Amino acid sequence: MIAFDETLSPTLDAAALRDIALAAGADDVGFVSIDDSALDDQRADILAAFPFTRTLISFVVKMNRENIRSPARSLANLEFHHTNDECDAVARAIVKRLEARGHRAGYPPVGFPMEAENWPGKMWVISHKPVAVAAGMGRMGIHRNVIHPRFGNFILLGTVACDIDVRHDCAPLDYNPCLECKLCVAACPTGAIAPDGHFDFAACYTHNYREFMGGFSDFVETVAEAKNARAYRQSFSDGETVSMWQSLAFGPNYKAAYCLAVCPAGEDVIGAYRADKRNFLDSIVDPLKKKVETIYVTGNSDAADYVARRFPHKRIKRVGAVFRPTGVDSFLAALPNIFQRNRSAGLKATYHFSFTGATPRQATIVIADRRVKIREGLVGAPDLSVTADGGAWIRFLRREASLPLALITRRIRLSGDPRLLAAFARCFPS
Repeated sequence: MIAFDETLSPTLDAAALRDIALAAGADDVGFVSIDDSALDDQRADILAAFPFTRTLISFVVKMNRENIRSPARSLANLEFHHTNDECDAVARAIVKRLEARGHRAGYPPVGFPMEAENWPGKMWVISHKPVAVAAGMGRMGIHRNVIHPRFGNFILLGTVACDIDVRHDCAPLDYNPCLECKLCVAACPTGAIAPDGHFDFAACYTHNYREFMGGFSDFVETVAEAKNARAYRQSFSDGETVSMWQSLAFGPNYKAAYCLAVCPAGEDVIGAYRADKRNFLDSIVDPLKKKVETIYVTGNSDAADYVARRFPHKRIKRVGAVFRPTGVDSFLAALPNIFQRNRSAGLKATYHFSFTGATPRQATIVIADRRVKIREGLVGAPDLSVTADGGAWIRFLRREASLPLALITRRIRLSGDPRLLAAFARCFPS
């Protein structure tokens, strides 16, 4: 049980709230109003969960660095799990303290559990990263992790929503602690982080979250399709089976997070890097790069090509799609995350999609210059138009229905060069 100092200020101004959070075990804390423009795209979800919210308390809890840096993933995951539990305990203690003073307050989990019924859409209740950035707890680095000015990226984030209007001087940092050293680019085993700042979400997710959510679904379906134990063992080694059991029994295990491990940013972290960069590379970065391990990739993806070229000593394992749309909305929402820009090289095409049925919707998708842009409605002249019953289209994407049959029955209709549909598919492999 966390003991609080009863001599704390009886009024809940910013100083008193900060003292409560620090006494609960937070290592730093900031505040942001629910009305802050930085939360415009988060506000509706926050108020849906906690309609009383006036202020969000953002806090960080430090992780121990050397466990995260170890090539032994059990050590890194041990630290992740313990800090995750600690972070949730801090949030709960803050809420308990505020409730004791007659205020309404609530907190979401740091990570899991989440609202699984929303999969593959947004499962989390509050997005901790944009709240933390708005509250001055750090800035996003090239690796898409929040970097605290002192503790670096060796932190986990927590958020508490409360009904108190708090006057404070918290604001986003006026600089980014990210050094742009590109060590995260060098260490990432899937090539998810590019030197120009591009982030391949699907590459990161497919490998690092292999034993979470979509990766677990792929595992279950492989088991279901196996005719016998021998057939199952052709798909999964004994070690992979034990690893899946371990994730189920002790908490999901991340396969990498090397971008966190090698990041030298933050006042408490940067000293060793500045003092001896060569030793930093030899002792922290190179062991992760040289580790012999299995890297999970989607077939015919940019990640598959990258691993083969950059890390020939690592084992490549091609797995099924981890993003399977459940409807038209989730199909369109997923496209920017699973787009493979290298696979799109040379393609310049505009696609019009018109969906009918339970979820009628129209969208324009433009693929050019290794980028994808999605706009609502039918915009411009299309190179290929796809008109489809939404249900039939989703069943085709999930490989539950035949495209030729859907074309024959006109549940899916094409207007334009049909080869562009195959070109489209290359950009979003599954």
